[in-house]
Amino acid sequence: MHTLKFLIGLAALATAAVVRGEVFTLDQCLAIALSENPTVKVADMEVIKADYSHSEVLGQLLPTLSFDGTYQRTLRKQVAYMDMGAFEMGLDNMYSVGFQASVPLIAPQLWASLRLSDVQIESAVEKARASRLDLVNQVKNAYYALMLAIDSYKVMQESYNMAQLTYTTCSQRFEVGDASEYEVLRASVAVKNIEPQLLGCEIAIRRAHLQLAVLMGIDVETPFEIAGALADYEESMYADVMELSTDLSGNTLLMMNTIETRSLQRSLAMQRAAWYPTLALTGSYMWNSSSNGSPFSNFRWTPYSVIGVSLSFPLFQGGQRYNRIRQAAIQLDEMTYIRENLQRDLDSQARLAIDNIQMNVKQIASSSESVNEATRAYDISQRSFNIGAASYLDLRDSELSLTNARLNYNQAVYDYLVARSNLELLLGNAPIDQYEHPENY
Repeated sequence: MHTLKFLIGLAALATAAVVRGEVFTLDQCLAIALSENPTVKVADMEVIKADYSHSEVLGQLLPTLSFDGTYQRTLRKQVAYMDMGAFEMGLDNMYSVGFQASVPLIAPQLWASLRLSDVQIESAVEKARASRLDLVNQVKNAYYALMLAIDSYKVMQESYNMAQLTYTTCSQRFEVGDASEYEVLRASVAVKNIEPQLLGCEIAIRRAHLQLAVLMGIDVETPFEIAGALADYEESMYADVMELSTDLSGNTLLMMNTIETRSLQRSLAMQRAAWYPTLALTGSYMWNSSSNGSPFSNFRWTPYSVIGVSLSFPLFQGGQRYNRIRQAAIQLDEMTYIRENLQRDLDSQARLAIDNIQMNVKQIASSSESVNEATRAYDISQRSFNIGAASYLDLRDSELSLTNARLNYNQAVYDYLVARSNLELLLGNAPIDQYEHPENY
């Protein structure tokens, strides 16, 4: 038994070493995760990238200016024939350098493309919000999982203490001839059987701690504790359940569907704009030079400049524009049916989630009452066993009933919290803004 006590004590110390450190509340864990998690940072970078893409399209509406230069060497001059005979035309070297500028005046397809890039920014922003909502859900579930592991460890530790007390009592009664050796052996086995469960709880704590640390974006070896216990949520859950709704206005899938529909509408407008003419203002200021002989001498530079307009009216492109328009129109029609199906599916999920939460609440109430009854039954059985009015089997049965009742209660609260967090993710109504700055906590 001394060896067993040592092993249990070692397990307790190891578990304490895992969670020792600064105490974080759930809000603090969420704030740190939203600030440090790489997934969120990548999503924010996608928004910045989409903004640069918009600026790139906008830049196409601005004037362009370039400096150009060309050199041509005549290998064989042209020959002209006249009545007096044939003679060669042109010079050996020809240079041209200067500036060329253009600015679009009428560009319907480019304007439509600019409106399409606005929607792409909206899409990136919504994806970033969806990433945050998903991270909040993962952090909450990991936090609850760590809380469940810790509370389960405490329950098993109490079960071990009860079994140890029973073993001590049986040993004392055996020494005075008031208990059989069979009862002592059964009590000793009961104590030893709890040790693997305690070690299993320790592993669960370590695993949940690592998962939460990864989601928070901190070093996995960072020591920290979490505040509170699962039972702390029972008091507020009844008020929370009364406020449940099936409002899907914040659902990310529906919002992305709306954005994608708007994107397809503007894409269709852009394809139709390909039928319209474009007009651009152009101008250039150039210097020309030509000479015979060496290309590095005899320069004679002559400046010239021009300004004008360039009109392009597409007439026929083999039906490409027409087919692109039809494709875009079909995609737009498809989005209507996709949204109808998505709306029905999400409505069903929301209603089932609320039913599940309500069942979890009933399970918590039942489990809480079961814990109270099992506690009273164990107290009665313990007193009866101490005075010899109850057998060891009666006492052990009450111990197991109490342990199972406590574990079932913790599991019921955990199931409720996870279901509540999943519903929050489905509705997309998590208060992300209040978690953005960890220094506020």
